[in-house]
Amino acid sequence: MQKTALVPYAHLPRAHHDLHILTSTVDVFGAAHWLLADRVPQPGGDVLPFDALVVSVDPCGTVALTELSAVRARWPQLDRLPDGGFVVASSRARRFEDADQVQVFDALGRETSTFSVGDAIEHLLVDEAGYIWVGHFDENPVGIRRWSHTGQLAWSSDDAAIPGLFDCYALNVSGTAAWACPYTDFPLVEIRPDRTDRPVRVWANRVRGSHVVAVHDERVAFYGGYGEEGDRLAFGEITEASVEPTDIGLLTLPDGHAPGRRRVVGRGSRIYVQAEPFTTWGVLDLSS
Repeated sequence: MQKTALVPYAHLPRAHHDLHILTSTVDVFGAAHWLLADRVPQPGGDVLPFDALVVSVDPCGTVALTELSAVRARWPQLDRLPDGGFVVASSRARRFEDADQVQVFDALGRETSTFSVGDAIEHLLVDEAGYIWVGHFDENPVGIRRWSHTGQLAWSSDDAAIPGLFDCYALNVSGTAAWACPYTDFPLVEIRPDRTDRPVRVWANRVRGSHVVAVHDERVAFYGGYGEEGDRLAFGEITEASVEPTDIGLLTLPDGHAPGRRRVVGRGSRIYVQAEPFTTWGVLDLSS
C-alpha cells in the first residue's frame, strides 16, 4: 500500500519541554499553539484554577507567549481568536460547572467572558470571523453548532437535515465555512451559514470512520478509520451527489513511521497531525 509522509510543520521550542502539554492545535491562519502548565488537572479531583502558558509558533517560525490566568478546564480544548485572544473549553461539562465551561481570554491573557456550549466536545475550531465551531461526540449528540465569542448561538445543525448526525467524527473549519464527516452515515457535509442559497450541502460517502477531512476544489482526503485502518489515507472526487473514491494508502510521520497516539486538525486543504509526545506538528496539504 502506498505511503504518504507528512511534511514537518511546527515545533514546540525546547525551552518549554519541561512543562506539561495539556493540548495543542493549529488555528485558521496556520499558527500552531500549545497550552502548557506546571501540572495536569486531575479528572477525579476538584477543579482549581491554574495559570497556563500558550506558546504560539506562526507559519514563519516566530514564537509568541501568552500567559492565561485562572484556567478552569479539566480536559481542555484550545484555539486562538482573530484578535489574538484565546478560547479554552473543557471537553466534559458537569452540571455545576456549565457556566465556566468555555473561557474567553483577550490578547493579554485576561478572562473576558465565560459560557457553556454543552457536554462532550469532540472538536472546537475558531473561524476567520471569530466564530467558535463546536462538534460533539455521542454522549451529547447535539450535532454541530457555531457560537459567537460571547456565547450567542449563531448556527445549529438542528434543522439542517444532515443524515446520521450522531457523533461529529471529523470537523474542518477554514475561512468562515466548515466541512464535516459525521457518524453514523459518514456523509461529506459542507456548511456555509452566511450563504442564503443552500447553506448546507451533503454528499454520500463510502469511507467510514475518518476523524479528519481535507478538501481542495473537487478533491477530498479522509484520514483515520477503525481498527487496522487507523493510519488510512483515502482520496476521493466530489461529484454531483457523492464522493467517489480514487485512491487509498497510509499516512506516516516524516520519518516513515506510523504516528501512534496523535492529535489531528483539519483546516481547508490541510490535515495537521501531531504524534506523541505532542511537541511537533506535521502537515499534508491536498493542494500541493
